[in-house]
Amino acid sequence: MSDNGFFDNYGGKYVAEVLRRPLDELEVAFHEAMKDKAFLDELEVIRRDYIGRETPLYFAPTATKLLGGAQIYIKLEGLANTGAHKINNAIGQCLLAKRMGKKRIIAETGAGQHGLATAAACAKLGLDCTIYMGEVDVRRQQPNVAAMELYGAKVHPVTSGSRTLKDAVNEAMRDWAANPDTTHYVLGSALGPAPFPDIVREFQSVIGREVKKQAAERGIKIGAMVACVGGGSNSIGFFEPFINEKEPRLIGAEAGGIGPNVGENASRMTGNAARDGILQGYKSRFLLDEDGQALPTRSISAGLDYCGIGPQLAALGRSGRVEFTSILDKEALEAVQFFARNEGILFALESAHAGAAAMKLARQIPSDQAIIINMSGRGDKDVFITSPVFRPEEWLDFLHAEIERLESSTDIHNAKIMGERK
Repeated sequence: MSDNGFFDNYGGKYVAEVLRRPLDELEVAFHEAMKDKAFLDELEVIRRDYIGRETPLYFAPTATKLLGGAQIYIKLEGLANTGAHKINNAIGQCLLAKRMGKKRIIAETGAGQHGLATAAACAKLGLDCTIYMGEVDVRRQQPNVAAMELYGAKVHPVTSGSRTLKDAVNEAMRDWAANPDTTHYVLGSALGPAPFPDIVREFQSVIGREVKKQAAERGIKIGAMVACVGGGSNSIGFFEPFINEKEPRLIGAEAGGIGPNVGENASRMTGNAARDGILQGYKSRFLLDEDGQALPTRSISAGLDYCGIGPQLAALGRSGRVEFTSILDKEALEAVQFFARNEGILFALESAHAGAAAMKLARQIPSDQAIIINMSGRGDKDVFITSPVFRPEEWLDFLHAEIERLESSTDIHNAKIMGERK
């Protein structure tokens, strides 16, 4: 846990007075729930029967052979219900909100997986759901937007700023400040004002606890654990049981985008562009200009396209316990292809950054040890991004055919009928 909301010099609760009361209320409710056997038992049943935990720890024999060096294992969080690790936190926070008597849930989302998970959790638990998503991300993550709406969520495209994740966070914060009595904000990553970094890490630590148990049961000696890092929810949950131990190596893969210059990446712990700062209610490492304003970021993966990093990960990076590396867009795409063709596993673009880092690391780790990759999500959601890269002509033909089909009178008539039924 944090020390009064801080991890060394990072963290805190830098918010307007209107948000201090709901944050303090949330902190008390969270600590009470973590001591409540009935709450924890209900959460465990939902994890087992709804999320599908525990998720497999898969040995990747072909990847191991081709890469040389370490044994390659993959924690298949993509097999969790809704297709990613995000459901662990979404269910936990929605169950907590229901315990607090909140009827309405709001959330921000980038790649759409957190929004999707929150929408699903609300549908299961009978809560009203509103999702804020940057307009840019709405366009590039249409499959997840469609699924959120199927679950009954209202998706609000955010048109301010860069129209990506940081702007969605800002809009969600404004909504929460205006409606604190009825609404709970399910923040999707291990960042933001305290107590969110502790809450998200706790609900995501189920990943790391399972890995530790599975490795012990199978006699796997872990040399390194690798996870992608945007805000940091999957990585901090994956690393959590190992943080206070000297081994294994813990490695976070950031978005290197298309290059090292400002606006070309989202690398906060690597490179020279980041600085300490306070943004969106917490102190951490951010890509900021001289006036403290967020700089533009870029990543092929919407979930890593964020200017900041969770405060605990920033502290762990500064202490040296977590190592960080930067992965280019093209390297992430190569990792998608490598694991799909050689292991039959389709990584999300975010998770592929971890896969690419493991591919580079494999020969540095002895063959009697393992690298465990957290495959935090499936790549189904990225078909609109990867298809134009991997099969551009076929994808263009498909889109033309879809436009012709949708413009037919029968389909327009059916769409109108469905719209009226809504």
